[in-house]
Amino acid sequence: MTQQNAKYVMEIENAFDVISNNFVMLKQQHTGTIIKIANAWIDALAHGNKVIFCGNGGSAADSQHLAAELMGRYKIDRNPMPALSLTTDTSALTAIGNDYGYDFVFSRPLRGIGNAGDVLVGISTSGNSKNIINAFNVARDKGIRTVAFTGATGGAMKDTADIVLNVPSNTTNNIQEMHIACGHMICGIVENHFFGKTK
Repeated sequence: MTQQNAKYVMEIENAFDVISNNFVMLKQQHTGTIIKIANAWIDALAHGNKVIFCGNGGSAADSQHLAAELMGRYKIDRNPMPALSLTTDTSALTAIGNDYGYDFVFSRPLRGIGNAGDVLVGISTSGNSKNIINAFNVARDKGIRTVAFTGATGGAMKDTADIVLNVPSNTTNNIQEMHIACGHMICGIVENHFFGKTK
């Protein structure tokens, strides 16, 4: 093995150690939070409401990913569950961003399509995304329950969300790894609740 490859091995092994430790802490700290979020989604969907997602950058991709898991399927071939991401309509995003400012790209659409009883999931590694905080404020006005996926500190979103999943890391990529894993777990719980053979 070359000296360079030996260095890569060490970097990879260190990364795996960090990831493993993060998930051990996540299990210890947030199993109950994951259940609470799953129950919020289940309650909304059971009453004919929807789950709405938003986020920026990689968190925008996670928003679309999780909405697709509900609208398409996670593991079970079944009917779609109503979900959408506020990050996908480029015409609306650019029009609102241009006319009102980027801080309002999620709150304005939510004011138009959100209904009391829906759930809004805001995903932000820092927990300080102003456009998500603005959307949470609109959600509160409209009777929409809010869930924050954040990093360890929770950022400003911890004070505006009904449920906070502040995963145990302050490193962006590690936070994102835990966010999508938790999102998948929640999708699985929700899907099994409505469509599992042992429901």
